[in-house]
Amino acid sequence: MRLSGPLYAPTPDAASWVMAVKNAGYSAANLPFGREADDRTVQEYLDAALAADIVVAEVGAWSNPIDPDPEKAKRALVHCQQSLAWAEKTGARCCVNIAGSRNPQKWDGPHPDNFSTDTFDLIVQTTREIIDAVKPGRTKYTLETMPWIFPSSPDEYLALIRAIDREGFGVHLDPVNMINCPERAYRSGDFIRDCFAKLGPYIRSCHAKDIILRENLTVHLDECRPGLGTLDYRAFLDELAKLDPDISLGLEHLETESEYNAAANYIRGLMK
Repeated sequence: MRLSGPLYAPTPDAASWVMAVKNAGYSAANLPFGREADDRTVQEYLDAALAADIVVAEVGAWSNPIDPDPEKAKRALVHCQQSLAWAEKTGARCCVNIAGSRNPQKWDGPHPDNFSTDTFDLIVQTTREIIDAVKPGRTKYTLETMPWIFPSSPDEYLALIRAIDREGFGVHLDPVNMINCPERAYRSGDFIRDCFAKLGPYIRSCHAKDIILRENLTVHLDECRPGLGTLDYRAFLDELAKLDPDISLGLEHLETESEYNAAANYIRGLMK
């Protein structure tokens, strides 16, 4: 397992980027530029990463390829294809997006149609189109788990893997995003072990967050910094340790560098 997270130090060149990654205590990181970079710059960073034993964690393709607006959906599909091609070029562990949403106002929001059979079929179709356009060999296209769109459980993810039926499809596991009820919140260790038992061979990357169940009615769950919630991180890290050692565990959604340092130190403490 390789920990990763945002960098706060300036990274104007490959050497300073490697130093920032190492000073943060990470062994995986996202590249500090996108598809606009020229080939020489890309190769300089990739060579520096290889020499410093840094894995390129993931490429985000954040968009809504199942948008109910056909034009928006088409643009998102192209963006995902381009992002997957970029992940393949840079050797990232994965290209990650969510499945999208049928919500016309919020690309990642809840909607009554999100769990319909038609939506499942649309996710299968769009994911195949993305993968077939690139045919990745080094990376995988993945769908981050979510609370209100497929896949919101390990069984739904398995169903997608079987339906999509592409070697270029993998798993991006974010357990917190699937904890959407008290049972999963209170028994997160059992839930996490179930996720790894079913999805382990397909996992390419994970996100590191935490969650807490509040006492106000009705059910209210809040994301929080690792170590401040109830997620069973011992189960999470134990299961991760059984898989490919290059899987990245990415910290996200915190506001300050000090919060990221505290989260990283909590996870490292459990690892020791």
